[in-house]
Amino acid sequence: MDPQREIQMHGHPNRAGWFTAGKVECDPIPPPREHPARIILLGPPGVGKGTQAVRLCARLRACHLSTGDVLRHAQCQHDRSPAMQAAIECMTRGELVAEELIIELVRERAGCLRCQGGFLLDGFPRTLRQAQALDQILADLGIQLDAAVCFELPLDQIVDRLSGRRVCPKCRLTYHVTAQPPSAAGICDGCGAALEQRADDRPESIAVRMKLYEEETQPLLQHYERAGLLVRVMASGSPDEIHLRAIETLQRQIDVPAPSAAPA
Repeated sequence: MDPQREIQMHGHPNRAGWFTAGKVECDPIPPPREHPARIILLGPPGVGKGTQAVRLCARLRACHLSTGDVLRHAQCQHDRSPAMQAAIECMTRGELVAEELIIELVRERAGCLRCQGGFLLDGFPRTLRQAQALDQILADLGIQLDAAVCFELPLDQIVDRLSGRRVCPKCRLTYHVTAQPPSAAGICDGCGAALEQRADDRPESIAVRMKLYEEETQPLLQHYERAGLLVRVMASGSPDEIHLRAIETLQRQIDVPAPSAAPA
């Protein structure tokens, strides 16, 4: 099985603390490292951040801390903080989760940001205000970011990727009709459910999403560029090509472990 698909199906280790805001310890606990990588991932919908996050985490030996995963996981849990409960109620009503709630959810998980194994933070920050809040959270913890990696792709390629994406409504595996099709057309490899196209992956919705992304993200990118942290990576080509490009670019910014040092 493709390693990316296997990780999607069976989950990523070492994130129990992230899902529970430290109420449950990760198993195993990531070992301390002299120079843990602390990176945020940026980029528009459709550039493959999730795929690259898995590969980067394996290479850097860091945990993938996704705010989207936290919200999805919390919908199946009953022990929720007030901020998490309010966020779930927003999602149930079909509303966007308020910025204040997202910031509070990340603040609740400060212990994960302090983890000596390092992290790749995915899905946060999305706006300049969130970036400034993250700056304060990290400053309070005595932690500095190493890089803000932004994956970029021309609009026509983004439209092609998103319009061809299909999602399993049950186990949330993702596919692409041409680039990463399931074994049987329209059927999830993981659970056998019929795949769906998300409403916001239709071409007419993509342009709206991209306009909003650009409006929100430009000040964010400028913020990290001024701080000397922004690393731009072109997300064209195969996942392997993009990964190698990201590693080569990151090596100018941080100490990247050799491939042989990463876990199998």
